[in-house]
Amino acid sequence: MTEILTSALTETAETSTTELQIPNVKESVENASSLLTSITDKFISALPVLAFAVTVFFLGIILSKILLKITAKFVERSNIENTAGSFLISLVRVILYILVAIIALSILNVPMTSIVTVIGTAGIAIGLALQNSLSNLAGGFIILFSKPFKSGDLIEIDNSIGTVDSIGILYTKIITPDNKSIFIPNGKITDAKIINYSETSTRRVDLVFDIAYGDSFEKARNVIRNVVESDSLILSEPEPLIRMCSHKESSVGICVQVWTENENYWKVFYNLTESVKLEFDRNNIEIPYSQIDIHIKENQE
Repeated sequence: MTEILTSALTETAETSTTELQIPNVKESVENASSLLTSITDKFISALPVLAFAVTVFFLGIILSKILLKITAKFVERSNIENTAGSFLISLVRVILYILVAIIALSILNVPMTSIVTVIGTAGIAIGLALQNSLSNLAGGFIILFSKPFKSGDLIEIDNSIGTVDSIGILYTKIITPDNKSIFIPNGKITDAKIINYSETSTRRVDLVFDIAYGDSFEKARNVIRNVVESDSLILSEPEPLIRMCSHKESSVGICVQVWTENENYWKVFYNLTESVKLEFDRNNIEIPYSQIDIHIKENQE
């Protein structure tokens, strides 16, 4: 009797469980179907807006490319460096694409405050991570617009002398006279003293020649003047200067200042140095060297 009662209770429990599971499954299916229908309806209702946003996006990209071509032609006609011009075009491209993306997102009803917040947050994070690079980037802009030098100029920055090879976004590359490459951060260039030897068409050559006190100053000056006048690379205007400029311990200094074209500076420098020495030797004019005379006094008893 007990076994029959236990079996009846078990069957009743299983039947109740099955009846409870069937409504739960049906309810889940109905909820999923309702959610899918809602998503589909929203997608269909938003499809025209989405299509319009995509159309505006691609039209914006096409318009941006047209504007970039116009910018490239403007850069070619201006005196902007090739590297700086490429950087400027890249910057304009990024700005235009960002504007197109913002317009497309606005059409999709994305809140403008969210877009601005994301861009601002990203800008702050990038700025903190790239402080030195941003300083160099700003220096590149200053060089781009102020134009203190250009490619091919001979410049001196922080005791480094060389010819400008290229002006990059972050660094400026110069080639030294002994063919070494020096990369100087643009941020340091804007804070440093820049000497541009190539900005003007002419340059002055300054030399000092020493003669002994026993030699004639007028004779030495005439010898130097003849050397200067015989060099076709030396300009007659401004007039060359040959004057006594110092009284040293064992010599008299004669300063020579002559002008020449920028590209002939070193030729004139070496020509004068060599030619004056040869002419001094021919005319028996002594170029003294530092010496000490020692007098020994004998003790007299």
